[in-house]
Amino acid sequence: MRKEWILRWSFFTIGLIMLALGVAMTIKGKLLGIGPWDVFHYGLTLQFGLTIGTWIIIIGFLLLLITVLFTKQMPKIGAFLNMLLIGFFIDFFLWILPNAHSLIGAAFYLLIGVIIIGYGIGIYVSAELGAGPRDGLMILIVEKTGWKVQWVRNGMELSVLLFGWLMGGPVGMGTVVIALLIGPIVGFSLPQCKTLLQFLLYRSQTKKLAI
Repeated sequence: MRKEWILRWSFFTIGLIMLALGVAMTIKGKLLGIGPWDVFHYGLTLQFGLTIGTWIIIIGFLLLLITVLFTKQMPKIGAFLNMLLIGFFIDFFLWILPNAHSLIGAAFYLLIGVIIIGYGIGIYVSAELGAGPRDGLMILIVEKTGWKVQWVRNGMELSVLLFGWLMGGPVGMGTVVIALLIGPIVGFSLPQCKTLLQFLLYRSQTKKLAI
């Protein structure tokens, strides 16, 4: 059991760090536009100060609070760690990564960042230690309304994109690319990551029995 939790928390943490790196790369490539939620966080930073990572934590906490109020249930610890780690590491990577001063550099950041985001999500979700605040709210809305998941997700992302754009967040072709590619990449990476985790868990159990 101890080895299983070590493996799951390792996947969870590595996945979130990868996700934060990918998001930071797309933000550095903002000349082409950034993801819908990042447009929102970027706009908040422009209008009210604080770092993007700080706003991710604040908004994440508010979304968790809304979910708790409606469900009357405390989310898993992974949901809290999700917003805290992603916010912290996004600010860290934004601090150490160089800016993209050309469209070629922005395109490099965008494409590599999207792939890293997709695999980061696949790795951390496969650990099954709690959904992030945005996913938790999405699931709540689906359960309360009976609407389809894709409608709810698209509606949420379009709403925050609009608010972020009105606050000056960078919207462009990259925003569309991110919105269209993340889903397919996660659909490809998640089964791989689940299979890898199950293989490592099985291997650890086999070694334990052999001893």
